[in-house]
Amino acid sequence: MANKILIVDDAAFMRMMIKDILTKNGYEIAGEAQDGREAVEKYKELQPDLVTMDITMPEMDGITALKEIKEINPDATIIMCSAMGQQAMVIDAIQAGAKDFIVKPFQADRVLEAIQKALS
Repeated sequence: MANKILIVDDAAFMRMMIKDILTKNGYEIAGEAQDGREAVEKYKELQPDLVTMDITMPEMDGITALKEIKEINPDATIIMCSAMGQQAMVIDAIQAGAKDFIVKPFQADRVLEAIQKALS
């Protein structure tokens, strides 16, 4: 059975890029969210196997959403996505329970490696 993934990013273009990489490699996209608040709602509704979470978003940022999802399910598997130069935020995310992080612009092999590692 394919792993279900929730993609969270405020940029539709970024969601499309991640979706493209994942579907080509046999993953199922459970859903998409464009901000942290929507991510938390979709997580409850869809119960995905993994979440890719952007850090900088309107409404609720990715680190706050990560913490809320971890309260719902301490075993949630979340990979943070960040632009270059957000090292401090990445450290916060890992401390809050993120499994890994990938840096934008994405490289397909790095995305897949992070996801395979997080799911194994």
